[in-house]
Amino acid sequence: MKLKKIAISGGKGGTGKSTIAVLMADKLVKQGKKVVLCDCDVECPNDYLLLNQKLLKPKTWTYTNYPKLDKRKCNKCGLCVKTCQNNAIFQTRGEYPVFIKDLCSGCGACKLICPRGAIKMQKEKTGKIYQNKIKNQFWLITGLAKSGLEETGPTVDQSKKFALNLAKKIKADYILFDTAAGTHCPVISALSDCDFAYIVTEPTPMGAMDLGLILSLCKKLNIPVKIILNQANLGDKKKVEEIVRKYKAKIYKEIPYSKELVNAYSEGKLLEMDFNL
Repeated sequence: MKLKKIAISGGKGGTGKSTIAVLMADKLVKQGKKVVLCDCDVECPNDYLLLNQKLLKPKTWTYTNYPKLDKRKCNKCGLCVKTCQNNAIFQTRGEYPVFIKDLCSGCGACKLICPRGAIKMQKEKTGKIYQNKIKNQFWLITGLAKSGLEETGPTVDQSKKFALNLAKKIKADYILFDTAAGTHCPVISALSDCDFAYIVTEPTPMGAMDLGLILSLCKKLNIPVKIILNQANLGDKKKVEEIVRKYKAKIYKEIPYSKELVNAYSEGKLLEMDFNL
């Protein structure tokens, strides 16, 4: 059986995305499938908390290659500034370029374009990757970016690669990627190359607006989607339904508010629930 790669994502935070990811992984395990869940929300991962786990010792570190300037070779031509897509290089007239690490993705384009070889790449630790075996046939991989790191895409990429290697090694049936909320670069990194995505939203104006953004992104990435409407009975879902029609999608499941689910979430006991997802 070919490994199936599924993303659980959502434009808005707080819609229950991680809860759905954990419940979905557990459902597949109960069906006899071998599952790897990868928490790609590396700035604030919480799947391990929902699974009542601890992050004790990292399996490995993540790294980002940052540019470093050799002023002896630089002629201040400005090609690196024009090439950087992240606006991570600043240069005033007649001065040397300045690299803004917080905005840098470590792509290395500035190094490649420099005609004088004045830019070198320097590797720095930017995050950690943890591995927990939750129970038989269920593994959790957690990416955790260095505190204060602005550009976390490389940490997501390396966490995802680690999880994929594990999934292939243990011959997993499914790998689930719990993405961060939003449509920024780390979310794109997590979504890329997935077979399809579950998009979790809520019946609020903000939920509807952000649903449109994430559906637009998935369309550009050519990723099929299934929409899960969480807390479906608490708000007005008309705006969500308008967005769903606009993108010719369908609501796969509506989940009503459940106090039992909230309690299980807060106590780290989601795996004890028999939840029909």
